[in-house]
Amino acid sequence: MSKTLTTRKQDYSQWYNELILRGGLADHSAVRGCMVIKPYGYALWENMRDELDRQFKATGHQNAYFPLFIPKSFLSKEAAHVDGFAKECAVVTHYRLKNDPNGKGIIVDPEAKLEEELIVRPTSETIIWSTYKNWIQSYRDLPLLINQWANVVRWEMRTRLFLRTAEFLWQEGHTAHASKEEAIEETERMLDVYANFAEEYMALPVIRGIKSPNERFAGAEETYCIEALMQDGKALQAGTSHFLGQNFAKAFDVKFSTKDNTEEYVWATSWGVSTRLIGALVMAHSDDEGLVLPPKIAPIQVVFVPIYKGPDSKPAIDAKIKELAKQLQAKGVRVKMDLDDAARPGWKFAEYEMQGIPVRIALGARDMENNQVEVARRDTKEKQVMSMDNLDSHIVDLLSAIQNNLFDRAQQFRTAMTTEVTTWEEFVDVLDNKTGFVSAHWDGTPETEEKIKELTKATIRCIPLNNKLEAGKCILTGNPSTQRVLFARAY
Repeated sequence: MSKTLTTRKQDYSQWYNELILRGGLADHSAVRGCMVIKPYGYALWENMRDELDRQFKATGHQNAYFPLFIPKSFLSKEAAHVDGFAKECAVVTHYRLKNDPNGKGIIVDPEAKLEEELIVRPTSETIIWSTYKNWIQSYRDLPLLINQWANVVRWEMRTRLFLRTAEFLWQEGHTAHASKEEAIEETERMLDVYANFAEEYMALPVIRGIKSPNERFAGAEETYCIEALMQDGKALQAGTSHFLGQNFAKAFDVKFSTKDNTEEYVWATSWGVSTRLIGALVMAHSDDEGLVLPPKIAPIQVVFVPIYKGPDSKPAIDAKIKELAKQLQAKGVRVKMDLDDAARPGWKFAEYEMQGIPVRIALGARDMENNQVEVARRDTKEKQVMSMDNLDSHIVDLLSAIQNNLFDRAQQFRTAMTTEVTTWEEFVDVLDNKTGFVSAHWDGTPETEEKIKELTKATIRCIPLNNKLEAGKCILTGNPSTQRVLFARAY
């Protein structure tokens, strides 16, 4: 493997693929379209998962687990839902294998056909709402606030590590409410949880918005989303929260007795984010030398690299590193000590730069004499000499500064890459030559939206929640429009 990455300018897609592999996040699998998440990548996901889980529980949600397999008949109960997922479903038809009587290995036993095929979970609305029918009888059972951490399968033909794989990890919240207003409030609350997580922990600025009908989740009445912009100018949907109305409650006959002793269908939401967030993190912050990870979710925040001057210097340097590491760990900092003297410091520097560790601390014999260390920050590649006195406090402040800098840098990029246009010619020119978010008028019809997508491969990423009413003309048809929406080419 070559020492240098393909640069973003040379081939952004190739740069991304190489970085995922060489940064130690994931590997290709023997199963087509699936990936192996390596320990470093899984540690990153665990940090993201644990913080999100804390925030879910702080807003009153509980975790549960539902079956991986869904009876085919369940999926057909909600028409829009089955239309949305039918082409992505993996189907289990048999329950047993047997030895081939012709001696050609193992075959599916034709006598073991299931009476009803099972769908491998593409999302869990149907199996969960079939269960909620047994859990909900009265207004006293509401609201029901459940989250599930799970894997799902969507049979993708063209895959890319983390961004689009046949199997991926995610969480999916499914809640039931006594009123429409309460369900919409829940949908918006969870969108805010996602947006705050993305911005505060991933250092990823996002736009909160509503999806157009063409982009709406199958079976939802409204889909709220957070949209992020990657360094190549393409958008990435980073999370969604859906107001499902009473569609699934009616499909599975989930009713409750009100305080007035009448019977009504419950109101529903669902919301989710996935390991796709790791792909977003890589594409938003990383550079041509490797990963750049925000300190708040980096598996390792600080790595110590000793610089030995002969074997006699190792014991003293190692002891000092262990002492400094213990001080940092007491402040909650995630630390790695690389005390292996088999590899040269230069090789280690390059390795940890590739892994995106936010802070690297080098300590040699001369540093010991001067009571100092050399500190390098990954985001700017700046180095500075710091005293060992109060080093723990200085590093905590530095990690915070790195986190803030990554967010500010990404936000400045997004601002620079967001363009308002008024004509079709401007619209196409920006998409082809500048890229990024394009703010433009749209006449509100699905037909126009589909035609724009057909002509340019750009989609309406969202109708921003903070949109201002503004009279204008649709960029394609010239028909009246009351507000701008955000278009982009996207992952």
